[in-house]
Amino acid sequence: MTVPAFEDYVPAVDCACGGCAAQRRAAAAGLPTRLGGHPAAHGARRALVLVTAAGVVLSAGLAEAAGVAADPAPGTDPAPVPGAAAPAAPFPDDPQDAADPADPGPESPQGGPGPLQGAGASGSSDSGTSTPALRTTSRADIINRAKKWVTAQVPYSMSKYWSDGYRQDCSGYVSMAWNLAGNEWTGSLAAYGTRIAREELQPGDILLFHNPADPTKGSHVTIFGGWTDYTHTHYTAYEQTSPHTRKQTTPMAYWTNSGNYVAYRYKGLTAGAGGSGSTTTAFPGAGKFGPGANNAYVTQLGKLLVGRGGKRFYKVGPGPAWSSADRLATQAFQQAQGWKGKEADGIPGPDTWSLLVKGTGHDIPAAGATGQGGSTAVPAFPGRGYFRSGQSNSHVDRLGKQLVKKGYGKYYLSGPGPRWTEADRRNVEAFQKAQGWRGTEADGYPGPETWRRLFA
Repeated sequence: MTVPAFEDYVPAVDCACGGCAAQRRAAAAGLPTRLGGHPAAHGARRALVLVTAAGVVLSAGLAEAAGVAADPAPGTDPAPVPGAAAPAAPFPDDPQDAADPADPGPESPQGGPGPLQGAGASGSSDSGTSTPALRTTSRADIINRAKKWVTAQVPYSMSKYWSDGYRQDCSGYVSMAWNLAGNEWTGSLAAYGTRIAREELQPGDILLFHNPADPTKGSHVTIFGGWTDYTHTHYTAYEQTSPHTRKQTTPMAYWTNSGNYVAYRYKGLTAGAGGSGSTTTAFPGAGKFGPGANNAYVTQLGKLLVGRGGKRFYKVGPGPAWSSADRLATQAFQQAQGWKGKEADGIPGPDTWSLLVKGTGHDIPAAGATGQGGSTAVPAFPGRGYFRSGQSNSHVDRLGKQLVKKGYGKYYLSGPGPRWTEADRRNVEAFQKAQGWRGTEADGYPGPETWRRLFA
């Protein structure tokens, strides 16, 4: 029997014909894992090897492949193989996997892991160790630190360090916001976080893309600041990019390489709000605030309000004794959410507290600026009492029609109408869950924030 002879050929790198493209893919799939091949192909390849009478001789194709990058570290995305199909997005349901070509995104060369530098260098850095040291922090603290660089308009640089000791590139910015002991880079930040699904993102989490094949091409990281619409196709991104730090609405996950961005949550995250020493986000009750109140929650409230733009209201403090400054700052924050009447009386309730400790909602506008409260686009929230069993009023009817308009009316068999029904509650619950809320925040009964987002 004559042994069949096969002629090896090396496809042209720039040839776009189907044959060459298929050959390039086959060659890549046939590589050992240590040379960049896919692990799943290794067993199948072994079973399909044709052993000739003369033995198997490795062709020059493997020698050429010796320059392919080794397997990426766990937790990183594999480098794209030339000519191969693009990898599937980690979350294929993401509506923004097709990048918007209007803004190709920043070029983000960056430095490697290292200690803090300059005047901000203090203490030892554990950067580059196998078990990173974690400093505890809160979501509010992360966002507040991120805002400091936005306010200062820190210039982008992969070699310079800001006054706090952190490198002025995208990974240095996240290292600063997460309060890490040293400067990390996109290849090491994942070690400080826990991977999460994109639908679980909350302010202070990050979206990270690290290209192990060439870290200077496309690698980037942004800080998630909150969703900007109920469809979750855009979010507020805090990022360090040329020419300086910025805060802007960005498509999910980013303009380019969208499918490769991975969401991470800082491992040292505490549940408490920054500056209070508290480890709980639970609302302490309305009795902790108002005239005569004197406790740590008042101090915590004041610090949170200062971080959201309320500094001008405080000539002294914030402190534990309730003052008119606390009331005015709270009222300004409530009005910035579009609330009116009793919902903006200057006394924090559960909704006000939740937005502050989570770092979400709208900041207090600068003096003289028109905030959300001055907008006529969002009608004033009438109050929770209108949306309960047995209630019948124009507000329920208005709510129902807006739910239908937004695409959340599937539980209506007829109507909507002015009488509150279980269909209203279930439709409101569906809308709240679409915001990423769970538990008591998605109980089907509208509060001021549900109302604002629904009519925004």
